[in-house]
Amino acid sequence: MPLGLTPVPAVPAKPTWAPAVPPAVPVVSAPVPFEPVSGTSAPVPFEPVAAASAPVPFEPLFRQAPALNWVGPDDRWARAWGVPAAAEPPPALEPVGAAGPAAEPPSAEDLVLARACLAAVAPDADRAMAHFHALMFLRHPELRAMFPAAMDEQRTRLFQALRLCAARAGDPAELRAYLGPLGRRHRKYGALTRHYASVADCLVAALARFGGSGWDERTEAAWRRLLALVSRLMVEGAEEEARSAPPWWQAEVVEHRQATRDVAVLTLRPDQPYPFRAGQWAAVETPWWPRVWRPYSFASAPRPDGLLTLHVKAVQAGWVSNALVHRARPGDVLRLGGAEGAMTVDHAAGQDLLCLGGGTGIGPVAALVEEVVERGAAGRRVEVFYGARRAAELYRLEELRELASRHSWLTVRPVVSEPSGAPAGALLGDLPEAAARYAPWHGFAAYLSGPEAMVRAAAGVLRRCGVPDGSVRHDLAAREEGRG
Repeated sequence: MPLGLTPVPAVPAKPTWAPAVPPAVPVVSAPVPFEPVSGTSAPVPFEPVAAASAPVPFEPLFRQAPALNWVGPDDRWARAWGVPAAAEPPPALEPVGAAGPAAEPPSAEDLVLARACLAAVAPDADRAMAHFHALMFLRHPELRAMFPAAMDEQRTRLFQALRLCAARAGDPAELRAYLGPLGRRHRKYGALTRHYASVADCLVAALARFGGSGWDERTEAAWRRLLALVSRLMVEGAEEEARSAPPWWQAEVVEHRQATRDVAVLTLRPDQPYPFRAGQWAAVETPWWPRVWRPYSFASAPRPDGLLTLHVKAVQAGWVSNALVHRARPGDVLRLGGAEGAMTVDHAAGQDLLCLGGGTGIGPVAALVEEVVERGAAGRRVEVFYGARRAAELYRLEELRELASRHSWLTVRPVVSEPSGAPAGALLGDLPEAAARYAPWHGFAAYLSGPEAMVRAAAGVLRRCGVPDGSVRHDLAAREEGRG
């Protein structure tokens, strides 16, 4: 193996039930995702928080693909865990909107008690969250199919989320800003309103077991009030989005191109119109790793034909990334969550743009450039610094340079850290340092995408070079959805 190249982990053999998507399938009206009700086959739509307009029906076009990861009672993953729900589930927290102690908002004293409880649980946080999941799956086995096989990532995220909620609950606007998107994100997992009460009840039981001597009736009541508020805000966020969008999209791979040894460019055809902005990202699930979602930024602006482009780098031990780079082929069907992220251009502001894209981070940067081309530069300048370790990894350089040759407002500067074979005009060194050589950047809005360490370093460098804090945008929020 050549020196310096990291071996790519093996990807499991492609299943024999890989999806075969017909070229044209008639659309049949159907309701939004539903859950079965005992004794009837009639679907029940996503439960509303309050009276609202009827949800829009969404119907996937790929109805005949046998390997789709439906979140519901009849997909392969759900059948693998096919344990019926308990006939008499234990009592749960009052539903959202119900009267009683859990319906009262948490007080300042409640938040003090909740934070003290989390501090007591923290040394055993992993065990506590494992106990919570075990208890939830024991009491509500039908929920197991909503989760991946490996649960370590979920345990870590859940405890972090609890700490964030306890920290932000004193500021209702801040808590809503955090939980609304989180609730919308949970739609793609198949979460329904009634699930929140069951989850909250199991969380209270787990916290009671690991909360130490400080756990008492007051602490339990505090957690019930806090979790009721969390549930309500998440459900409100989910229900608001449910009026206009499905919980997930299916997308057929129509082209798979190997840009470098470990980078693939995927072109996807979603089963229905997919709304997004250049600079945003989406969580992606593959047929080979059910319920494992990973974030990928869109590498093109919205197109008239509705196709989507992703740039994916296979990372060491990355389940999803290696499957997408080395296993996915045209005809395979993926699942997408809704578009997220605020790394978008405010075209009304008219600020000049400074874009740093490292590695596959050039994807969203190129999408932003495409959007400016389509909407018109309107007198603004766009400066792009495109970085990689080696020249061979600058797989979109010629495309961007050709675009710059046709638009005088666009400047593209390649940056490489290894001088061997550097393209003409390339800058040597790290990407943030290269951009700093052209400072000051007063009046520019900065857009940063790429490896986390590069993005964090660049944010600090550019602030010192004149870019104000409010004008630095990046895609680090996507890291919350997972790696690999």
